Amino acid sequence: MTHTDRIGLILAVALLLVAGCAERDTPAPSSATSTDIKESGPALTELTEENFSEAETAKNFRNWAARGANTGIAHMRQLPPRGDAAPTIQMNDDTLYSVVITEAQDGKVTFTIPPSDVYMAVQVVNEGGHGEHYIVEDGTHTVDVASTHAFLIYRTGLEKGMDHAFAVQDTIPDDSFVFGTYETRPFDYEKVQEWVERYRDETRDYVLQYTFPRSAAEITDLHQWNLENANGWGGASPVVNVSNKYSNSVFLDGDSCYTTTFEDPKSVYFTSVTAYDYGRYLMEGVQNVNSYSWTSNEDGTITISFNCGDDAINNIDTQGERFSFTMRYYGVSQAVLDGEIAPEKTVVQAGP
Repeated sequence: MTHTDRIGLILAVALLLVAGCAERDTPAPSSATSTDIKESGPALTELTEENFSEAETAKNFRNWAARGANTGIAHMRQLPPRGDAAPTIQMNDDTLYSVVITEAQDGKVTFTIPPSDVYMAVQVVNEGGHGEHYIVEDGTHTVDVASTHAFLIYRTGLEKGMDHAFAVQDTIPDDSFVFGTYETRPFDYEKVQEWVERYRDETRDYVLQYTFPRSAAEITDLHQWNLENANGWGGASPVVNVSNKYSNSVFLDGDSCYTTTFEDPKSVYFTSVTAYDYGRYLMEGVQNVNSYSWTSNEDGTITISFNCGDDAINNIDTQGERFSFTMRYYGVSQAVLDGEIAPEKTVVQAGP
């Protein structure tokens, strides 16, 4: 082979190598067009028993963010909606709600309870669903919170009427909050609701006592914790003479008359009895009874009647609908915490 032939062979091999590299670097043709490719959101977080309460909490954050709580104070100016239109399960008919979703600053949130002549409390709930703080004293408070964002529930009492409560709500300042940074967590909320309904089904035939541990470290029974969140998310851990105690009765036939009689619970603020439908929601046209207005028996005990007629003492008419009732003790007494007073356990059928 001549010198010229060798140069020609080298050039040919080089050209083949360049062509091969170009072929490997060229993307394979695709039938997909830009309109076929959709932007995907964050992957859904798998729902487990360990994170159910966190997911139920995220659902409630989402529901209230839709009502404006992530951009300002979301004042509820009426009693809660009836049925599942309510943003949170088992809401009360004793107070008006004002809700805030705020970013914590250096692990703390600051809020103010303005002076007023009606009941007002603030509960601070973290993203794990724990009500870390329940405060009833007037003034500005700075508290620790174990999550990036906090959910603040202001409860304003109705003991002096709606218009008075509206005026008190309007005195709540918002200058300490950091709004607009909360983003809805990526849970499958239809599946969360399926779990909620399954947990509710489990509790229909026995008395459910709520404990609401204030931190993950205080959970002693994970299943019980999940039951509490499925049946009454947003409740407070009971502290004698300060925060609230909650309990649910069994479900009762709406066509029968029932009564329960008990010693005065002597809650620091007030006690209430509220009926709920089979889904644990308030019922249209059904009013609760509380200690601001109930009538005591001659011996000082209290009797609450259910579906016993207009003349029955402290009667709650569920209009023929099956129901359970929830006891709320605002500023719970030691006697209630000790189980000495338990109206949900002393129910008797007084008529057909």
